[in-house]
Amino acid sequence: MRSFLEIHDVATGRTRLVLATERLIEAPNWHPDGWLLVNCDRRLFRVPLESPDLIPIDTGSALRCNNDHGFSPDGRQIYFSSHTDRGSEIYRMPAAGGDPVRVTDKAPSWWHGISRDGRWITYAAARESRIVDICLCPAEGGDEVRLTFGEGHSDGPDFSADGEWIWYNSDRSGHAQIWRVKRDATGHEQVFDDAFVNWFPHPSPDGRHVLYLAYPPGTEGHPRDLPVELKLISADGRDRRTVASFIGGQGTINTPSWAPDGSAFAYMRYAPVDP
Repeated sequence: MRSFLEIHDVATGRTRLVLATERLIEAPNWHPDGWLLVNCDRRLFRVPLESPDLIPIDTGSALRCNNDHGFSPDGRQIYFSSHTDRGSEIYRMPAAGGDPVRVTDKAPSWWHGISRDGRWITYAAARESRIVDICLCPAEGGDEVRLTFGEGHSDGPDFSADGEWIWYNSDRSGHAQIWRVKRDATGHEQVFDDAFVNWFPHPSPDGRHVLYLAYPPGTEGHPRDLPVELKLISADGRDRRTVASFIGGQGTINTPSWAPDGSAFAYMRYAPVDP
């Protein structure tokens, strides 16, 4: 498969290609200084927008990185997940790279978002039942707060711009749909209902939109290499519209990929390599 790293401008609806490669790259994040973070071959890479290329980032002893990663709001820290003998664990390190510090004591845990004040992270976690649930903990490490308790497979959590809500996907109503819950674990609500299998909701930093990934009806999990759509909805869950259709899925927008001002977002699409 070929990987295409692209940016979509919300106001104009235009998309531009940043980087194309025959390597599998996934899950772009947008740094406040204007470069993108991706993962490839279990490593993290910096992609400068002014001269796109895959520049390795040193992750120290964390050598099995997956596609769950992103930045602190000030851009100084990278939060990322890497596999160990206990499963995926969450770490933080300087954005330039360096020695990782483990954030969560429990595993497996997959990082997905951070509050705009930089105080809390939210993540997916499998505990005693092995069902994946939504959790919070302080960004510097601390006690875990569970927001779901095995009601279904819940994944892809991310904070609203005001920090009051955590958006996530869950199949508790039959197949993966978009939900949200308040930070105190109250107010669980399904935002809308449709036939698509919907994953990875990401509220924009300006509070205007939520971006999410829609799989074809009947899809199980969040596989790669399927016909998918990127959809935008307003922050109140209305006005759903498709902004892009392509081959993608796993790796397309697993974690937050909005520009800091909410004007654009990055994503991955894929295509077979020509014989």
